[in-house]
Amino acid sequence: MKQKAGANPVYVIGIALVSVYLFWGGTYVGMKVAIETMPPFLMAGIRFFVAGAVLYVISRLSGAKRPAGREWRSSAIVGALLLLGGNGLVAWSEQRVSSSIASLIVAAVPVWMMLFGWFSRSGKRPTTGVIAGIVLGLLGIAVLVFQPGHQDKGTATDLTGIITLLAASLSWAAGSMYSRSARMPDSPLMSTAAQMLTGGVLLLIFSYFTGDWSKLDIPSISLRSYTALGYLIVFGSIIGYTAYIWLLKNADAALVSTYAFVNPVVAVFFGWLLAGERLTVNTLTAAVIIIASVVLVTVFRSRAVPSEKMREQGR
Repeated sequence: MKQKAGANPVYVIGIALVSVYLFWGGTYVGMKVAIETMPPFLMAGIRFFVAGAVLYVISRLSGAKRPAGREWRSSAIVGALLLLGGNGLVAWSEQRVSSSIASLIVAAVPVWMMLFGWFSRSGKRPTTGVIAGIVLGLLGIAVLVFQPGHQDKGTATDLTGIITLLAASLSWAAGSMYSRSARMPDSPLMSTAAQMLTGGVLLLIFSYFTGDWSKLDIPSISLRSYTALGYLIVFGSIIGYTAYIWLLKNADAALVSTYAFVNPVVAVFFGWLLAGERLTVNTLTAAVIIIASVVLVTVFRSRAVPSEKMREQGR
């Protein structure tokens, strides 16, 4: 592994990288289990508001300044796109599709980001390798959508779930693109905290209008769901995001970007192991195609623009 200048041992970078691989990959199954007895948008709102509050306190204790008004506004826009439109829709869609399929659709976010960049006013034509990755990604999604003979709930034939996931991916990609030029707090941790706090509030408000509050039955919430929510808050949002932010400053960008195609592999495995999700030939084929597309887009993008600042989404 290539280290940036500094005294960080390789094993520290390795631990942080494995944390992002496992904890973010596990968030898809975590959401699936949490919404078994919790309304999806309300669950997501609680998750990000609590995680954001914890990160805000940590940031302030570390000396970070409070966000200015304009920074709160930018954070709210990013939070709306990434957490409400992105993560919230993923949680809702997992009522209809498996966590494995959700992770594979979301894995194509780098493909949408490249398309957005290409069609923007100042966008440049992507390289041949990136174009190949985009085509492969679209092909992989098509393989997921068209699975003849699988009509049971939780397969890719649930078009409502697939369309919702595609909307979530587009929202996440748009939020990631916007965040690059938005005025955000200088502290990466405070920036993440502000996005989670505002995104969490928006999710809680939105959950009221979707009827999640009226569906909430606290006595019927299972221990499994509480445990999954705790996992999402602590490991998915707080530790996972912190490890990712630390890696961006202390490890090679190309190395850090590998999370984009490792997370769906971990998610598919956890979905099979922990949630008993059935893996069809189409799903496995689509997994290979989509992950290959993300590898192509990531590798060729980093070669073409080696200094580009990465933005993501925790899961």
